[in-house]
Amino acid sequence: QVQLVESGGGSVQAGGSLRLSCAASGYSARTYCMGWFRQAPGREREWIVSISGDGTTIYADSVKGRFTISRDSAKNLLYLQMPSLKPEDTAMYYCAARGGVCYRSPEWYMYWGQGTQVTVSS
Repeated sequence: QVQLVESGGGSVQAGGSLRLSCAASGYSARTYCMGWFRQAPGREREWIVSISGDGTTIYADSVKGRFTISRDSAKNLLYLQMPSLKPEDTAMYYCAARGGVCYRSPEWYMYWGQGTQVTVSS
């Protein structure tokens, strides 16, 4: 059973930074795709980045060049580095996992964490 636990959210001012972490268990990093999603109130859950088992990363245009996904396979940790935060980044952030290749749609991900809130004030 794959379990995911996010941490690292908080409240920051615009231009600030946060690093989200996702502690994973019960899976193999080499055969799973891991992704970060976010959901703002009243909006659909949005895919923002994925990392495949071989380390290939794909970013949504909304965060490309600004956010960075990384992982520590030895510790089963997934990270999302978020510098230069904007008010529009305010959302609940989720990490998710699925066996096999990466997809952008949340429907393809079987395992989800409980989420961590990020609030960016102007």
